[in-house]
Amino acid sequence: DIPIEARIMAIADAYDAITSKRVYKDARPHEDALEILRKDAGTHFDPILVQAFLRVEQDVRAVAELYRDS
Repeated sequence: DIPIEARIMAIADAYDAITSKRVYKDARPHEDALEILRKDAGTHFDPILVQAFLRVEQDVRAVAELYRDS
């Protein structure tokens, strides 16, 4: 019953949280984020949307690199 927009944002937010440095943790590599999303597809994340994310993961990576904090 979770709206599709919220399911999309959950994946985007998780990717950003995993790959971004925080005061309490270092950033993890893109590949780690993909593995976590794959592992949690069907439990934490909509598996169809994870597959869609993975089809465009190189585009996601490029945008993440472009806007990464220095």
